[in-house]
Amino acid sequence: MKEIEVIIDTEEIAEFFYNELTKRGYVPGESELEELADITFDYLLNKCIIDEDLDFENED
Repeated sequence: MKEIEVIIDTEEIAEFFYNELTKRGYVPGESELEELADITFDYLLNKCIIDEDLDFENED
């Protein structure tokens, strides 16, 4: 069974929050988005949903 590799980064998280918040009528600043992205990334690490130490080099 082949493992699926998913890369999650804070820029992607910040963009997601920006899009979702603006849909709901909020206009967050860049610094707020960066903080939300960092908090979310830390949350995913704490819940072991992502692993910060993964090696993403090709295994060919």
